[in-house]
Amino acid sequence: MRQVERMATRKAKEVYGHIRAKGTISKVDLKELTGLTTSTLTRLLEELVQEGWIEEVGFGESRGGRRPILYRTNARYAYVFGLEISRSVSRLLLCDLHLNKLAAEVWPMNRYMTPERLMEEVVRSIDAMMREHGLESRSMLGLGIGAVGPLNREGGIILNPMHFAAAGWLNVEIGPMLERQLGFPVHIDNGANAALLGEYWTQASSGIRHLLYVHAGVGLRSAMIMGGEIMYGAVDMEGAVGQMIIQADGPPSRQEGGNCGSWETYVSAYALQQGAKRGLKLGRETLLRGMVTRPEEVTYPMLERALAQGDEMVRELFLQAASYFGIGLSNLLNILHPEKVVLGGPLVSGNDLFFEQAVRVARSKTYHYPQYDVTFEQSGLGDDAVATGAAAFMLKKATE
Repeated sequence: MRQVERMATRKAKEVYGHIRAKGTISKVDLKELTGLTTSTLTRLLEELVQEGWIEEVGFGESRGGRRPILYRTNARYAYVFGLEISRSVSRLLLCDLHLNKLAAEVWPMNRYMTPERLMEEVVRSIDAMMREHGLESRSMLGLGIGAVGPLNREGGIILNPMHFAAAGWLNVEIGPMLERQLGFPVHIDNGANAALLGEYWTQASSGIRHLLYVHAGVGLRSAMIMGGEIMYGAVDMEGAVGQMIIQADGPPSRQEGGNCGSWETYVSAYALQQGAKRGLKLGRETLLRGMVTRPEEVTYPMLERALAQGDEMVRELFLQAASYFGIGLSNLLNILHPEKVVLGGPLVSGNDLFFEQAVRVARSKTYHYPQYDVTFEQSGLGDDAVATGAAAFMLKKATE
């Protein structure tokens, strides 16, 4: 297996980027997109084919002369790992350069999953996946990590995330430690940015340049691509969007130092659990009574099961949370004006009731609707969004 060679020039990376975004493209179309001379473009294409980054895949339709050769990126030239680290699960994917999933492993983030234990599991799984697929370190672009923040991205450090079940998740230099053990590059970014990049890269041919991603689960997280680039602030605080104030005299935040009446006080797995517990204590009729002996035993998966079985009280809770979610979304739309909004996380994935109510409310409270009619969709990558996007970060670093 050949050694992966890094693209040496900006022009080569630009050509590769256009091919990746289009899927399959001819030299004529590439010339129009890049503005390069025929001789320069021909040389770059020949070099990229020879190195293995791209491949010829037949001929396109004739425009009056010889049928043009079509090019696409070579999915099996190199490989990349993507790792999600969240409060509920950690997920490892092995992907090719088209971000197709070749192997996966998931670990519950319970009280036993300390940073040291997780790193042991990740290294073990990476070794096993590489052996299974006959891969060597020289064929790997690296490992991308999408993690719960706050982070020090440059140092590869998870700083002080809240609500991890296990101890030890404070100032964890997970990037440098894994890089030393694996022998190939490791890059870390927050999970929302990773999920957003995964969605963006897997639908690159759509031409969307302004994309908002919002994750609803244990808390609320968001990320934004503007003009094709991820927006970064002065600090890494992906969960800060959950502290948007929806009602100033509302209930206190679960987060230390959080705002009363914050968005995630009304929209989160925790908020739904609290609403269900109140309903049980008030004597509401609900299927949850057959699942627990005490209201405090209610869990989010129980709420999902009750909703699927048509429980009216639980349905009301999800509709209320979705309405508040829509209000917060409209605030973001009125500030950021994306072309498309992708919604992910446990509250949204596979929950059409929640998604449709949230979108209905968001649209009704967005200024200039319907003249400004943003597109909404559920995450196409589902549970794999963060890990896939983390893998995409490594591909992005190598080819842009």
